[in-house]
Amino acid sequence: MNSLFASTARGLEELLKSELETLGAQNLQVVQGGVHFQGDDRLMYRSLLWSRLASRILLPLSECSVYSDLDLYLGAQAIDWTNLIDGTFAVHFSGTNEAIRNSQFGALKVKDAIVDSFTRKNLPRPDVDREQPDVRINVWLNKDTASIALDLSGEGMHQRGYRQQTGLAPMKENLAAATVLRSGWLPGTPLLDPMCGSGTLLIEAALIASDRAPGLNRRHWGFHGWKAHQPELWRELIDEAQTRARQGIAQTSSRFFGYDNDERVLERARGNARRAGVADLFTFAVQDVAQLSNPLPQGPTGTVISNPPYGERLESEPALIALHSLLGRVMKSQFGGWHLSLFSASPDLLSCLQLRADRQFKAKNGPLDCVQKNYQLAATSGDGVPAQIAEDYANRLRKNMKKLDKWARQEGIECYRLYDADLPEYNVAVDRYADWVVIQEYAPPKTIDAMKARQRLFDVISATLTVLELPANRLVLKTREKQKGKSQYQKLGEKGEYFEVREFNARFWVNLTDYLDTGLFIDHRLARRMLGQMSKGKDFLNLFAYTGSASVHAGLGGARSTTTVDMSRTYLEWAERNMRLNGLSGRQHRLMQADCLSWLRESQEQFDLIFIDPPTFSNSKRMEESFDVQRDHLQLMRDLKRLLRAGGTIMFSNNKRGFKMDHQGLAGLGLQAQEITAKTQSQDFARNRHIHNCWLITHAGKE
Repeated sequence: MNSLFASTARGLEELLKSELETLGAQNLQVVQGGVHFQGDDRLMYRSLLWSRLASRILLPLSECSVYSDLDLYLGAQAIDWTNLIDGTFAVHFSGTNEAIRNSQFGALKVKDAIVDSFTRKNLPRPDVDREQPDVRINVWLNKDTASIALDLSGEGMHQRGYRQQTGLAPMKENLAAATVLRSGWLPGTPLLDPMCGSGTLLIEAALIASDRAPGLNRRHWGFHGWKAHQPELWRELIDEAQTRARQGIAQTSSRFFGYDNDERVLERARGNARRAGVADLFTFAVQDVAQLSNPLPQGPTGTVISNPPYGERLESEPALIALHSLLGRVMKSQFGGWHLSLFSASPDLLSCLQLRADRQFKAKNGPLDCVQKNYQLAATSGDGVPAQIAEDYANRLRKNMKKLDKWARQEGIECYRLYDADLPEYNVAVDRYADWVVIQEYAPPKTIDAMKARQRLFDVISATLTVLELPANRLVLKTREKQKGKSQYQKLGEKGEYFEVREFNARFWVNLTDYLDTGLFIDHRLARRMLGQMSKGKDFLNLFAYTGSASVHAGLGGARSTTTVDMSRTYLEWAERNMRLNGLSGRQHRLMQADCLSWLRESQEQFDLIFIDPPTFSNSKRMEESFDVQRDHLQLMRDLKRLLRAGGTIMFSNNKRGFKMDHQGLAGLGLQAQEITAKTQSQDFARNRHIHNCWLITHAGKE
C-alpha cells in the first residue's frame, strides 16, 4: 500500500475526499489544503488519471527535524535518491524557520544532498531542470519539520492539456470542476454559461458527462522520471479510460451552450472543447446577456452556471452592477424552473440579482475569497417580460429628463442635474456631463439598513442606464459623505480621462473619474455667467479658483485682466488648460499657486471684481491656519476690502447650510451685502435651494 497526499484549493478538501473514496482510496484523512490517503499502485495511477479536484498527488518519502541547515541536508541525504530519480530533477521548497530563512536556500541544500548521493556512489550527477524536470521533489518546511515527497503529477493537475489560452481572469480547471459538482447540475440535463469566456466550466462538465478522464490529454507526468514507474500498468489504465471516453461521448444526452459577447474569446472556447474531445456536445454563439433567451423554451429544464466578471472596487464598476441586475431579470423572465449557480469574488454583486440563494459554498480562487451561490428559479408566467427595476425612480427620472434635456439644449449647456434625491428612498443625485452621467450616492443615515440601501443603489444604476439608454461604460458612480476642507482635492484615480463640455459660450475640460469632484461645480453656472456679464473692462480676481471656470467666464466677458489663485498645482494646470481652450492666454491672464488666505493678506494689488468661493472648513497642512467660513468671514472681508477698488464688487459664495451673514460687522468695515442666492440657482437645482448661498458685497453706500 502506498501512503499518498492529494493537495487541492482551500475549501475543496471534503469534496476531494469524496472523490478519492469513489476511486477506491482507503484510510482518508482531511487536512487543510488536501487529503492523506492510501492505496495500491493501481489506485495511485487511477487517482492521477481520474481526479478532477486534486492540484497535485505526492508520494511522501521522509520527514526530518530541521534545527540547522545541516539537519536539512542530512535528512534529505538519508533518502536513497539513486533508486528514485531517472533523469533531470527540480526541488520546490516552501516554508521557513529560524534555521532556513529563505526557501531558495532550503531548495539548494536539498539539491546538494541529492547530487551528493549520486557522486558518493560514483554515479553520473543528475542535472537540474527548473522548467520541465523529469522528477519534481516537493519539500514543505512547517516549523521544525521538513516533509519531503516525490511529486507524481509534474505540472499541476489542473492543466488538462486542452486549454492553450485563457481570458483575463482564468479559473483553474480543478476549481471549475468543483464548481460544476457543487452547482446541482445533473449529467444528462442541459447546461448553459451566458458568459463562458474560454469555456472552462462547460468543458469540465462535459468531461464529467461523457465519462472522460481529466488526465487523458496530458503528455507529461512527474512519475515518468521515477524509477519505480510501471509503464505497463499505466498503459492499461490509459486504454481503459480511452474506451470509457468513446462510449461516454456516444451515450451522453447532455447538451452544453456557451455564449459570450466576444467572438475571439469564443473561438478559443471552441478550440478548447475540440482539444478536450467534447466539441460535438457544444453550441457556442455570440450573445450579449441583454439579448439572452432560453435555447430550450419547451424543455427540458437545466442549469445556468457562470463565473461572471467582478471589479476590485465596486464603486468604480457600475457596468458590473448593471450586468448582474440585468442577469437576474433575464434569469427570472427566461429561465423559469431552471437552476442557477454563480461563482464570484464579489457577494455584493450577486446581491444585484435580487434572488434568494438556496445553498452557498466558500472557496478560494488563488488569493481571492470567493463564494458560489445556487438558486432555484421559480416557474414564470410565460409572458417573458422582466419586471421594471425601481419603477418610481425610473418614472421620475424619465419625467425630469424630458423637461430638463430640452431646457438645457435651449440654454446651451451640457452639464446639469437630472435628479436630486426627488424620492426619499432613492437618495442620489444624477448629473449629466454631455454623453456621460455621474450618480452621486449620498451616504445613508445609520438608521437605514446597509444592505437595503445598497440594493436601492444597484436598482438606481440599472434604472438609470435603461431610462437614459446609456452605455454602462458611460456611467460613473461616486459616494459622497460630509467633507471637511478642500474635499475637491481628494485624488481617487489615475485614469486621466478628460473631455470637453460646453456651458453657454464657454468650454471646459472635465474629469469624472480621478477626483471626488469633476472640475466643474454645475450649481455655480448662473453665478459664473453673471460674473462674465459684470467683467467687461475690469480687473478680475478669482480666489480658491479650483479649475478656473469663473476666470474663463470673466475673460470671455471682456475682463481687462484675470488673476486666478489656488493652492493646488494640479488644478491651476487644469485652469490653464481651460483658459487656453477658450482662447484666453497672455500676460493679462495670470495663474498663481498660493495659500489664498496668506496671499490675500500680503497682496497690494487692486481689483474691480472679485469672486471668492472658500471651503466651508479647512485645516489643510498646506494652509498656515484653519479656516471656518462662518467664524472667519468678517476677517476675510476685511482683507478683501483692501484689494477692492472704489465702486468694485465682491461676489462671495459658500456651501455652508445655515450660513449667517454678519451684516452689522460688515457695516463696521464699511461694506454692505446683498444676497443673490435665488438669482444664481437654475431650475435643475430647484429641489436643493441650500446647495450654496451667494452674495454681492460692495463698499457701503454703493449699489
